Amino acid sequence: MMMRKMLLGRAKHRALSSALVLCMGAGVGLKAESVEAQSQPLGERQMLDRIVAVVNDGAIMQSELEDRLDRLMNQMEAQDSTPPPREQLEEQVLERMVVEEIQLQMARDANLSVDDTELNRQVRSIAESNGMSLEAFADRLEEDGMTLAQVREDVRRELLMRQVQQRQIGQRVSVSERDVERFLSQQPSTSGDTSVIEETRARHILVELNPTRNEEQARARAEQARERVMQGEDFATVAREMSDDSGSALNGGSLGWVRPGQTVPAFEEVMRELSPNQVSEPVRSQFGYHVIEVLERRREDVTDEARREQVRQAIFQRRANEEVNAWQREIRSQAFVDIRL
Repeated sequence: MMMRKMLLGRAKHRALSSALVLCMGAGVGLKAESVEAQSQPLGERQMLDRIVAVVNDGAIMQSELEDRLDRLMNQMEAQDSTPPPREQLEEQVLERMVVEEIQLQMARDANLSVDDTELNRQVRSIAESNGMSLEAFADRLEEDGMTLAQVREDVRRELLMRQVQQRQIGQRVSVSERDVERFLSQQPSTSGDTSVIEETRARHILVELNPTRNEEQARARAEQARERVMQGEDFATVAREMSDDSGSALNGGSLGWVRPGQTVPAFEEVMRELSPNQVSEPVRSQFGYHVIEVLERRREDVTDEARREQVRQAIFQRRANEEVNAWQREIRSQAFVDIRL
């Protein structure tokens, strides 16, 4: 159900999201075998690029490999770390690019995509983690010989691979209550700690994009739903009639009590800014357009629950990392790969 997809409160979903983070900068294969300098006489043409790896029906070019190597070595030097010989590093980086290309091909085959709202949020988060505004971050990238567009593309590929991994790994890893109890029994007591969070009771109307409803039509339908509510119609009635979220529509769009981190970022960001009984403008997420109403808020003491959740996520993250490594070896062995270094 769509509500279950949108509400990411289950431990394995939240843990998986943080557990399955790879190094940025996936190399996307090109199809051309080589590019020649046409301005040279036939006998003096220079080879500007060549294929260094064929991966199924895709390819990785020498220029892509060189770009990745240069960026990695610059990063290591900036961290005062001595890089290994370039030839040794070249083999390791190319192997990583091969595995990334396989995952990107899987994403294309599954018709996966990255929502612009989520992409922008991730790029902004990277800038903020470096203590910069987005504008300052873009300026710094240019100083380092990169562009914000390149980083956006790196992040987009990273998010696509994460989606593939979540689909493949999510069902393979689980954490039982017994696992949590066993871990807690081995830790020192932390009595006296308190943790309070704010919960929001909310409801929404979702308008999905589909083969017969494009972006403009979906937004127009969401605006129509909001207008009906603002004109005095009962929110629950409009939700039952117009919402595409089958998991909540029959219940008048109700999502119950929602905690921080349980909804997708675009949804949560807007919901957090709403006052009780306030209705949002249409909000775009990867699921479509939402019209959100906040009903009330409350503060809850979740000290013990939060501690158990942290343990559950830690266990899940460790197991997920192990499973991802095994899965990547599996898809690598099943792919057609021709290394041409």
